[in-house]
Amino acid sequence: MATHDDRSGASGGYSGSGPYPTGGAHHFDDGTRSFGRDTYSDAHGNPRGNAYDDPYDTARDKDTRGFDTTGYTPVVDDADPEPTHYDDEDERTPFGWSGSADLGLFVLRLALGGAFVVHGLQKVFGLLGGPGIDGFERYLQAAGFREARILAWVTGVTELAGGGLLVLGLFTPLAAAGVLGVVANVIALKFRGGFFAPNGVELEVAYAAMAFGLLFTGPGRAALDRGRSWFRHPLTAGFLCLLLAAGATTATLYVFR
Repeated sequence: MATHDDRSGASGGYSGSGPYPTGGAHHFDDGTRSFGRDTYSDAHGNPRGNAYDDPYDTARDKDTRGFDTTGYTPVVDDADPEPTHYDDEDERTPFGWSGSADLGLFVLRLALGGAFVVHGLQKVFGLLGGPGIDGFERYLQAAGFREARILAWVTGVTELAGGGLLVLGLFTPLAAAGVLGVVANVIALKFRGGFFAPNGVELEVAYAAMAFGLLFTGPGRAALDRGRSWFRHPLTAGFLCLLLAAGATTATLYVFR
């Protein structure tokens, strides 16, 4: 416990006949500063600024945060606040889409979407050497499907619309799910022919992988979907659309066949 200093002397404004300074400042004998700015001494009783100053005691008077060790005279330094563990996190660069990923996704969308636009034009309009609705209906009947006319239209429109939406980057999860459902049905029909082309499922597996990837990555920033809710949450949107594609594929194979 700090006690009153009863030493006499005239140092720093003290009188020679009492324990209290003439200016009324209250002095303690623990070697730290008092409330009077010019009436403090070091740990050896020497006034600050004379030849007997101890630099160690001077540094010990205040800790590194700007407070003296007595707790009586806090010094607030707003210019240099104490760092916290949040500082490192705040300085990190936030995650953002990269130009390379956007370019890669754009090319992937063009390749997959463009291929299915061509397939849709063949089935719906008979263009580019395609069978048209009538020819595709006969193919589905030969494969054992009921309601072949309806399935021919649904398949052709799904390929045409899904491919076009992928090219535009609009409703991308839904478009990718539609393409994935169509390709899954084709793989189910052709898997007995082996893996490698022309009779195998090599091309269809590549299409399915591309559609599955776009289902969860999203279209990238070079798309009309940019900023929409499914663009900001591609995992959730992709999972929901994957369930939709799985349900449509199951219904086609086990209900209409």
